[in-house]
Amino acid sequence: MTVTASAPRAPSRRVRPLRILLHVFLTLVALGWLLPLALAVYASLRPYDETARLGYFSLPEQLTLDYYTQAWSQAELPRYYLNTLIIVIPGVVLTLLLASFTAFAIARLRIPGRRTLLIVFTAGNLLPPQVLITPLYTVYTMIPLPAWLSDSMSLYDSYLGLILVHVAFQFGFCVFVMANFMRTIPEEINEAALVDGAGVWTRYWRLTMPLCRPVLAALSTLQFTWMYNDFLWALVLMSSGDKLPVTSALNNLRGQFFTDYNLLAAGSMLVALPTLIVFQLLHKQFVAGLTLGSTKG
Repeated sequence: MTVTASAPRAPSRRVRPLRILLHVFLTLVALGWLLPLALAVYASLRPYDETARLGYFSLPEQLTLDYYTQAWSQAELPRYYLNTLIIVIPGVVLTLLLASFTAFAIARLRIPGRRTLLIVFTAGNLLPPQVLITPLYTVYTMIPLPAWLSDSMSLYDSYLGLILVHVAFQFGFCVFVMANFMRTIPEEINEAALVDGAGVWTRYWRLTMPLCRPVLAALSTLQFTWMYNDFLWALVLMSSGDKLPVTSALNNLRGQFFTDYNLLAAGSMLVALPTLIVFQLLHKQFVAGLTLGSTKG
């Protein structure tokens, strides 16, 4: 008589109530963040007279892309996109370049006071930028610039002044993130380069920076988004309407006595589109850059 052994049953997984509640909570939070965006897209596709008659939450009678073409031409978006690129691209490049120099010195070189220096950079991120508006405005109007850099002959109302503000306020955060990431790189790589006679620049440019591509991609995405979405500093430090970034172009869609909010919603979608494209192109590197530096070793 032969006895056949039955296959072991897979252990049943018990679904914990707390896990269900967590998923429900996260789903509600995600829907809460996406609902205003979905409502703006929905409003931008409907005529204003239909929305005024039926309300924003009614079923549509017709959907159209006319508001997008009107917003593109009426808000003069191509010119404002160019202004934004003139500010954001140099700002991102300068911020990451200077931050990488400082982070390399803190993480890979034995300089005195490097831990204190990192703390200073980190503490600088806790300072609200709004408290510096008045003194910064005063300083900007006093510092002279040559005519080929600014029509106003000062840092005020100049692209250079706005770029320097973004670099200054984003520099500390980038130093903090990059220094912590560089510390996860094995020290043996640096020691082997020293044995081979590599100088500081070689160790920085040829050894460390290629290994920092994930964190550079993550910071590039964040910095581009933050500088692109800035409205405060452009409003305070610029007065010429033809120099303002694209976030201020939406003011061109507001009438003196009447505002078509459906047209404004279409303009908002066009303004937000570049940040969505950048994040979609770099989202894998963005996630990798945030996770690779989370643990050491």
